[in-house]
Amino acid sequence: MALTANTYDEPTLREPMLPRPFRVISKRSETLDTVTLEFEAADDGPPLAFLPGQFTMLYIYGVGEVPVSISGDSNYPERLIHTVRAVGAVTNAICDLTSGDMVGIRGPFGTGWPTTKGKDLVIVAGGIGLAPVRPLIYHALANRDQYFCLGLAYGSRSPSELLYRSELDEWNERSDFNLQMTVDRGDSTWRGSIGVVTPLIPRLRCEAEETVAVICGPEIMMKVVARALNAGGVSRDNIYLSLERNMKCGIGFCGHCQFGADFICKNGPVFPYSAVARRLGIGSL
Repeated sequence: MALTANTYDEPTLREPMLPRPFRVISKRSETLDTVTLEFEAADDGPPLAFLPGQFTMLYIYGVGEVPVSISGDSNYPERLIHTVRAVGAVTNAICDLTSGDMVGIRGPFGTGWPTTKGKDLVIVAGGIGLAPVRPLIYHALANRDQYFCLGLAYGSRSPSELLYRSELDEWNERSDFNLQMTVDRGDSTWRGSIGVVTPLIPRLRCEAEETVAVICGPEIMMKVVARALNAGGVSRDNIYLSLERNMKCGIGFCGHCQFGADFICKNGPVFPYSAVARRLGIGSL
């Protein structure tokens, strides 16, 4: 039976394999192949409360579903926001959605980013990896007094592929937030750094022994950054990575995302580096 705005009941909320109906209420293009969509529940259920770092399974009727990290503010769960890059049949269909279109959403699933108080917080993101850490940035800025140093090192392939340009400008103007950016290839308008993201980390001026670091981006970038942070004095227990990969069901049932002894969808996608460092050096992940 197709879900409609009238088919919600309490078992729907408890059944992890049954999508809830959501409606697109806004859409914004971020880059040529990436959009940010805002959804609202199309049933009588409560807002979809989530933790920064969690994901949902986003279902397009007649096409399929994909895991997508939530990229909105967890303080406003009634505004469910996803940033999606068109890289396949399902994500292409998602990026083609317009206001009023219906989708199915399951979740939220997975572990969240650490929100440790009384520490320096270093966030390192590459490309679309900024989307999964954006809820953590919102949380940290809303609770700025709970952190000492707070900074973001963000890298992208080119200036045109930077996400959330207006927010980056706002964050760059804040005196209590250290934003450092780099691109692989500059253009005539770019006046910032060019190169990999790793050299930006010392510019955040955080104390390694007091730092909690989170990393999200291409797998090779996360490996290199995690090793650099650890070599610089940040404990492996205080470095966290998001390993979204091969997730299909969201609840550890199908086995597609098994990574050693863990199911990424169930035990992750956020893992401490200490738990996965050896496995990151073995195999293709």
